[in-house]
Amino acid sequence: MREISLSLLWLPLAGYLLGSIPFGILLTRLFGGGDIREAGSGNIGATNVTRVVGPLAGVLTLVLDGLKGAAAVWLAARFSNSSAMWMTAAGVAALIGHCFPVWLKFRGGKGVATAAGMFLALCWPAALGAIGIFLLVVIFFRFVSLGSIAAAASMPLLIYLLWAPHLAPPASVTVGAFAAAMLVVYKHDGNIQRLVEGREPRFSFGKESKDKDTE
Repeated sequence: MREISLSLLWLPLAGYLLGSIPFGILLTRLFGGGDIREAGSGNIGATNVTRVVGPLAGVLTLVLDGLKGAAAVWLAARFSNSSAMWMTAAGVAALIGHCFPVWLKFRGGKGVATAAGMFLALCWPAALGAIGIFLLVVIFFRFVSLGSIAAAASMPLLIYLLWAPHLAPPASVTVGAFAAAMLVVYKHDGNIQRLVEGREPRFSFGKESKDKDTE
């Protein structure tokens, strides 16, 4: 059993490499926006891509960043006989890859879309619940960062409640959900500071905005 487990250590590595693909940079260049790190807020996520080159590129970035997390979980399920531990480990590794990509000197995005993709593949009812919380917060308050923080913070509880009827998730899933939530919240430290100080700008779809974003 130990040998089998050790033979699957490549799954988190594969997840990390998937997560580190900088779709925001690639799509912004494809749409003629240059280097996204030198425009808008300088972030590589979907929110800044939307502001710099428009909603189509932003939506594509959101979807592809989400697919990174989902693909890592799917790959782990395929090669580990649907082991919750390996699926969670690969998903968290993809999230780490997005937030700290080796290709960009470990300066990546904030992980919201990648975490959403990870949890959609791992426990879709919990992920849908978190997406609902995100949408409600953004609709009522128009702070994407606040919606992202609220959704991330709610995920461990939603996973615990919705993992399976009358069953709590394995300890590895609970730990992974907390780790993912803490990482996403940590990456929003600047947004949290601006929210507290009343300086966080509200989201709009306008291009070339200088707002600080969440992705």
